[in-house]
Amino acid sequence: MNDRVFLITGASSGIGAATARAAHREGYQLVLAARSADKLDALVKEFGPEKALAISCDVTSMDDQRAMVDQALEHFGRIDAVFANAGRGGSPGGFSEADHESWRALLLTNVYGVGLTIQATLPALRRSRGHILLTGSAAGRATIPGSMYSASKWAVTGIGYNLREELRGTGIRVTLIEPGMVDTAFFDQAPAHALQDRDIANAVLYAVNQPPHVDVNEILVRPTPPMD
Repeated sequence: MNDRVFLITGASSGIGAATARAAHREGYQLVLAARSADKLDALVKEFGPEKALAISCDVTSMDDQRAMVDQALEHFGRIDAVFANAGRGGSPGGFSEADHESWRALLLTNVYGVGLTIQATLPALRRSRGHILLTGSAAGRATIPGSMYSASKWAVTGIGYNLREELRGTGIRVTLIEPGMVDTAFFDQAPAHALQDRDIANAVLYAVNQPPHVDVNEILVRPTPPMD
């Protein structure tokens, strides 16, 4: 396991950072990408520079994404798993009153950025017969009134399904990770009865650690309903 390389976008906090820690415990070498360089540097210090590489990356920029892949390959020589995890939360107000400019950033990050990560990393994943994981959401399987965020995650669900069909027969595995409510920086106050970021990290590692002939297509993770 100690020669396998795991690339994570949105790695500076929340689910991304928790997944980095879980992967580090299992011996993966890590490529950690996000816009927050200081937080990434702290993770590299935690893991050790021989085990982790921090890359400042705006996932809405193909130039940044290609540079990320080039740096990863120059440093580690390969990429075995990619977790396209970078994302944004929504704005209140529904389709009637939400800040329409916030939609641009949301859709560029949650949808376009995922597509760019896929396109930028696929050549390396074809060589390694690797694994690509996408952060979808339970909101991408449900109707939520007025939610552009939910619509963006419906798009990620579609990307996952369509990507899997494109890659059929290549040996590359595709997994949709679909969390329910998770206590992350998306929320100003911790939501009640929410999952922890490490719960989603456990789901990611479950999928990537399956033998090559096992392709875990989707993992939907919701918090256990509170007891009456």
